Amino acid sequence: MPNIAILNQETIDKIAAGEVVERPCSVVKELVENAIDAGSTAITVEIKEGGISFIRITDNGCGIERDQVAVAFYRHSTSKIRSAEDLLTVKSLGFRGEALSSISAVARVELITKTYDELTGTRYVIEGSKELSNEEIGAPDGTTFIVKDLFYNVPARRKFLKTAQTEGSYISDMVEKLALSHPDISFKFINNNQTKLHTSGNGNRKDIIYHIFGREISSSLLEVKHECEYFKVEGFIGKPVITRGNRNYENYFINGRYVKSNILSRAIEEAYKSFLMQHQYPFTVLYFTFFSELDVNVHPTKMELRFDNNNEIYVELCDTIYAILSRKEMIPEVPVDSTPAPKKIVHEYKEPIPEPFEKRRINEVRAAESRSVYGQSVTSAVKDYSAIEPAVKTPKTSTAYEPAQVVTGTQQTLGDYDKVFLTESAKKQFSIIGQLFKTYWLIEFEDKLYIIDQHAAHEKVLYEKTMARLANKDFTSQRISPPIVMTLDARESEMLEKYRPQIEQFGYEVEHFGGKEYMISAIPDNLFNIDMKDLFIEMLDDFSNATGRQTPDIITEKVASMSCKAAVKGNDKLTLPEINKLIDELLSLDNPYNCPHGRPTIISMSKYEIEKKFKRIV
Repeated sequence: MPNIAILNQETIDKIAAGEVVERPCSVVKELVENAIDAGSTAITVEIKEGGISFIRITDNGCGIERDQVAVAFYRHSTSKIRSAEDLLTVKSLGFRGEALSSISAVARVELITKTYDELTGTRYVIEGSKELSNEEIGAPDGTTFIVKDLFYNVPARRKFLKTAQTEGSYISDMVEKLALSHPDISFKFINNNQTKLHTSGNGNRKDIIYHIFGREISSSLLEVKHECEYFKVEGFIGKPVITRGNRNYENYFINGRYVKSNILSRAIEEAYKSFLMQHQYPFTVLYFTFFSELDVNVHPTKMELRFDNNNEIYVELCDTIYAILSRKEMIPEVPVDSTPAPKKIVHEYKEPIPEPFEKRRINEVRAAESRSVYGQSVTSAVKDYSAIEPAVKTPKTSTAYEPAQVVTGTQQTLGDYDKVFLTESAKKQFSIIGQLFKTYWLIEFEDKLYIIDQHAAHEKVLYEKTMARLANKDFTSQRISPPIVMTLDARESEMLEKYRPQIEQFGYEVEHFGGKEYMISAIPDNLFNIDMKDLFIEMLDDFSNATGRQTPDIITEKVASMSCKAAVKGNDKLTLPEINKLIDELLSLDNPYNCPHGRPTIISMSKYEIEKKFKRIV
């Protein structure tokens, strides 16, 4: 057997550095977090070649005292905590005391720092954990880190870095996250001598969202503001029209720290479940302050944490976001032609003159358009949504919903403009044109054409009715003969026994039939003729795979999803009384705008867009 020996310090440092410094982005994250902890109000990040050859982080924070500079590069040296008990209440972003030691073990590092009280600063140079220089120097208040030739002494790690462009994009994304988490700090990001980001640091969260994500997203936000016994959350969520095919737009910060959490992600996605298509993810920028203890010492990167009361936090956050989404009208307006108009050439092209008899009508259309959100800016306050009381509410959990927070200001939402379409008085003015392709119903109202997808609309109505029945426990059993006999494995049997009270609540009667056999002698009798055997098996499968929310909500959602199979399909011809009844039921719902799978039930086209398509308006 080979002899056991203690590794030398250099090898130990390189091994330990691998956990903290994965790529240039890790260096930027650790150093910027230190700058934030130092009380900086302005931070500049400059990189070259994706940060592989050069990284410079400059801040105007408190600096490091001359006699503390060398100590700062020792492993597990920190000013943030003093004992293990402090880990549960740590407020700073850094606390492990590993960042500087790890970075200096695999790169050439130069530090220039000066405190407010000192007349001169300190220049400290360290390469591969070996101190090369420690001298006095003239310097401004604050700290500058220069990191060169990352992984110069670990060629295996350097070999597996991606291209400079890719590594630079990782750093850009991280700087944006750090800027979002601290809108009161001015961040400047320079990549290969080009300024890519420069925030004002004025503390306005919506301003920084506009600066990073642009006009389209910043104009489609809903404000979140909620406090409970577990946490306080503020920030913004995007309307369902803002989606991406990955979770890159799900941003949430806990006590000022950018983290990734399966609990929070699942809660957010659960709230959006009936508003988005499958495999689409929402936009969120949420700032949490947790009152309970948190464990942030899960991984050296400090990107993961553990909560107390996981299930309660999941339910509370899910209900909060769902309540906000369900109280907004979100009928998307679809332009007739999304193709950009060709650029006009002044010396070759003259705008056509409209026909004389069209002039008066054109002026009327333009006047109406000027009152729309698609014309000039609308400065009136957002209308009160509380005037509309839905007849059927969708129960998510037993938790009462908080009042929805409405964004006010100079931007008016699409829902404000279309709100009158959802009132009983407005329905009396509907002009139902007819059915298109035996699937869509065309309705004229004021200066818009509304198109209702009959399958999505009926699906939504059945979903809401089923959920209302579940909330009221309005289920009865029907005896069946012969009974259904099925074989369950050990996991399914465990789930049956664990959730038997909830399963029986919905009308099932299940008895053990010996061995692995179980007999279903009664089934729910008012669930739209669903295959109850398949529903039973799917519920047990969901229980087996469930993570996060371990509640009867899993059953309710499965039952509601199965009930959607009874909805009228495309190419099913409906009569006028049937569509009138469907519209009545649809408009009485809390959220009639999306089917349970996230597809829109209603879209609209403005008269102005149609007029433009026929070139009546130029």
